[in-house]
Amino acid sequence: MTGIDQRVAVFEGQLKGAGLRMTQQRRLILRVLAEADDHPDAKGIFTRAFAHDPTLSLSTVYRTMKLLETRGAIERHAFEDGVSRYEHADQQHHDHLIDVETGQVIEFSSDAIEELQRRIAAELGYELVRHRLELYGRKKPTGARKSPKT
Repeated sequence: MTGIDQRVAVFEGQLKGAGLRMTQQRRLILRVLAEADDHPDAKGIFTRAFAHDPTLSLSTVYRTMKLLETRGAIERHAFEDGVSRYEHADQQHHDHLIDVETGQVIEFSSDAIEELQRRIAAELGYELVRHRLELYGRKKPTGARKSPKT
């Protein structure tokens, strides 16, 4: 079973656990979401799925996404552009850099940032239980890009 098939099976289990039957349209939405390697919004998921089933409605996508979010199978991110974007909840912790000109979402991890956040919380008398970091930027002109030191 591929990683995508496993993710679809997890999504199906979440919906069945919520007492829903698995329709072909829901299976299609789950497959599109499982195959996504970006952070699609509901309209993007709808567009991808609609290409395979033109009877699909956007409201079916929204309802399915809400159920998956409620069940903890996906995470919803409301970045500064106001659009809710989704990603699989089974990923390792990571942060996001959002290109303010293109809307591209870039995932990254940094041990140095994680340690700094823990240290700041501890200095203020807290233990971190969860966090999100979103950075917003635009590409520097060609030749001016430096690689991060982490």
